[in-house]
Amino acid sequence: MSVSSANPSEFYQRACRQLQQRSRGGRLPELSESEQTQRELEIYRLALQLQQQELDQLKQKFDALASAERQQLDALLTSTRILEASQAIAKVGGVELHVPSRQIYWTAETYRIHDTSPAEFTPSLDEGFSMYPPGSRERIAQAMQRAMATGEVFDIEVEKYTFKGRKIDLRTTCTAHYENGELVRLTGIYQDISERKRAERRYQHHNRILEMLLAKFPLEEVLECIVCDVEALVPDAICSILLTDDSGTHLTHGAAPHLPEFYVQAINGAAIGPAAGSCGTAAYLREQVIVEDIQTHPYWRDYRALAEQAGLRACWSQPIFSADSKVLGTFAIYHRDPTSPQAEDLRLIESEARLSALAIEQSRVETRLQLAASVFTHAREGIFITDLQGNIIEVNQIFCDITGYSREEVIGKNPRMMKSGLHGHEFYAGLWRDLEQKGYWHGELWNRHKNGKLYATMMTISAVQDGLGHPQSYVNLFTDITPIKEHQRQLEYIAHYDALTGLPNRVLLADRLKQAISQSHRQNAALAVVYIDLDGFKAINDQYGHDTGDQLLVNIAHRLKATLREGDTIARIGGDEFVVVMTGLETAKTHELVLHRLLEEAAAPLMLNQQMLQVSASIGVTLYPQDAADADQLLRHADQAMYVAKQAGKNGYHLFDVARDIAVKTQLESLEHIRIALDKREFVLFYQPKVNMRSGEIIGVEALVRWQHPQQGLLPPIKFLPVIEGHPLSIELGDWVIDEALSQIERWQTLGLAMPVSVNVGALQLQRSDFAARLAEQLLAHPDVPPAFLELEIVETSALKDIAEVADLMRACCALGVHFAVDDFGTGYSSLTYLKRLPANLLKIDQTFVRDMLDDPDDLAIVKGVIGLANAFHRRVIAEGVETIAHGALLIPLGCELAQGYGIARPMPAQDLPGWAAQWQPDPAWTKFAP
Repeated sequence: MSVSSANPSEFYQRACRQLQQRSRGGRLPELSESEQTQRELEIYRLALQLQQQELDQLKQKFDALASAERQQLDALLTSTRILEASQAIAKVGGVELHVPSRQIYWTAETYRIHDTSPAEFTPSLDEGFSMYPPGSRERIAQAMQRAMATGEVFDIEVEKYTFKGRKIDLRTTCTAHYENGELVRLTGIYQDISERKRAERRYQHHNRILEMLLAKFPLEEVLECIVCDVEALVPDAICSILLTDDSGTHLTHGAAPHLPEFYVQAINGAAIGPAAGSCGTAAYLREQVIVEDIQTHPYWRDYRALAEQAGLRACWSQPIFSADSKVLGTFAIYHRDPTSPQAEDLRLIESEARLSALAIEQSRVETRLQLAASVFTHAREGIFITDLQGNIIEVNQIFCDITGYSREEVIGKNPRMMKSGLHGHEFYAGLWRDLEQKGYWHGELWNRHKNGKLYATMMTISAVQDGLGHPQSYVNLFTDITPIKEHQRQLEYIAHYDALTGLPNRVLLADRLKQAISQSHRQNAALAVVYIDLDGFKAINDQYGHDTGDQLLVNIAHRLKATLREGDTIARIGGDEFVVVMTGLETAKTHELVLHRLLEEAAAPLMLNQQMLQVSASIGVTLYPQDAADADQLLRHADQAMYVAKQAGKNGYHLFDVARDIAVKTQLESLEHIRIALDKREFVLFYQPKVNMRSGEIIGVEALVRWQHPQQGLLPPIKFLPVIEGHPLSIELGDWVIDEALSQIERWQTLGLAMPVSVNVGALQLQRSDFAARLAEQLLAHPDVPPAFLELEIVETSALKDIAEVADLMRACCALGVHFAVDDFGTGYSSLTYLKRLPANLLKIDQTFVRDMLDDPDDLAIVKGVIGLANAFHRRVIAEGVETIAHGALLIPLGCELAQGYGIARPMPAQDLPGWAAQWQPDPAWTKFAP
């Protein structure tokens, strides 16, 4: 067998082919057996070479694959390290929720964010919610519930507490993963955005201060704002700003709203020097001074007790430097516990010191251009500067962000390229007039974005002047307030229109009513305020439900609105109440026609939800200027008139009675004045003597109330008693009169004058159920006064309500020892029944009969009749209004010897009565009559 046939391998065959190819003839020559053996060996050597080459190639490929695998593994490990490092740097941790099992997986950074580790805490859905403060807890819970229920993704920012109690700002997101249509995983991140939030707050703080500087707020307000903002940024911090005085040797108070007042006063004017507290030392050394514990630091040796009294334990102070490196003051942060600052704290006080320097330097009149350059760099507002021709010479980045134009596109151009077209020539003329006259303009301005959309700005334009006061350029500072305007528009609609009907609400109604009143003045025309209340609406609302009730209100609102004239206003002010304001009324018929149409439209049947519904309206109307009240009063008057219409049977209207309202108001005002007078003890009693004309005996006095008004002087009863008649205030005044009369009897008794007093008791006071009990209390309060010295005068009408009840009450009073008299007898409903049943032992003939009895036979007949009745019922009788000797001379023969009146004495103050009594003598024309 040949070698070739015994080794039919691929490599052997390839070696043979190569040897054949080497042979020029293409075929191997005939060889001897030894040559043949030699040839076979050569073939085997060549086959081995080919096999080795193949193995070398395979090894190279394997090495390449292994190298690629190692590179991929290294890349994966590198990516993992970079991812973890990136998460740590960015403070972004991963989180995944396996929805079916509710198991949660956190990455390492998520644990670090929460100040914990896998060994300390296993995440769970329910326990995780407890780490969120209220507000954030509800937001994340709702977002998670929606995500687990529907797969809805979310990306929200919340606050959360870590396991060390730190409060952090957190951004959390969620994406959903489905398998076979089922929600399987929710994957998201936790990102600690506390630094960003703090940066945002610091950014807002800086911009607020810069805006105050641009607006030229007083330095004190700017510094106080800096202090308050920093205290809000740094929990538990108390901040202070001190300013160097003109000599640069002392520190004076700048701002420290939350340091104790005694502490502020104590350090105000403190010397700058070594060991002068943190601030004095910082200003002296011109470097930051950090005192972590005031009680142990040598710098505070002289101020240690003061700091302890103020409860301060740490103070970090930073000098405030001017642009030319002069010390302007110090910015300090205090803490109530020994505290070491973090690097962030040190950066903060350095930053606040620079901001304070900007404020201080502006207040010390640094050039306005330097200030403008600083603001230009730091402000959040858009800024552009124009030359005197109005061409733009510089803009900031915020300008480009708001307008959409790049700096290159606007330099050298006029701002009119952004005109919105919403402002007329007069607007821009006024703008330039203010710039020329005042040096500035401030207001709202609409402009057009590069993309064509309109936006609103709040803009301030200021003229930059040279040293001579000549304008050099104009600085325009503006803020995009388009979102605010849109939100304002929405709020204004909500604030001014009824959500259900779309009609104006009470707020807008008040404004339009005021405008209508002003227009009425200018045009000398009337207007009507119409108050509409739907009759029967509540029943429909209760029977058919609120939805049907709301539909009914909407339909009726549209009907009523369609009834009105152009220019009239209808508003819904609540429930089923509407108000209409009709302006420009030329005749009374104008509003009457509209009122009838309103009634017809309100009462027209309406098909809703296959139900035929019908209501009506009660309408109250008041007309201006006949009713010359303000807007609020007009509404109340129309409301009052509406209730009158409703009480009159509904489905009609009633016109407000102006005259009656004025009378009611006057009475209410008078009642209030009387109430105040009673509280201030402005009422006094005058006393008019009662005598026996024949014998000259003084039988007593009648107490008559007067008002000692502080402006109008002494007022008689007719000025105020009718006002309180039938009012509870009359009871209070009556009680006071009785008590004052009893007190006066006591005072006269101390002077040796025994003088009975009669007082008038009104019907309301007498018919009070506890009148007798109250009278007993008053008598007990004056034990030295004999009860018989008090006489109560009542008028006949006091007993009309229930004569039996009044008679019982009078008898109860008589049991106390007091007496009764019937005043003005003959003017009321005189009845023999009254004389018989009422226990009054004295009748007073009304002065209207006594005064005219000399000339009027009818009055004389009445006087005789009263005297006759008194004698028949064994009652004493006294005449009022005896003004002349002739009156007495006629009365005595008729059987009436008792009298009072101007012919005897006028009412007098209490202190004048003893003197009058001592010199009183009856006229001889009276004493001549025999007893």
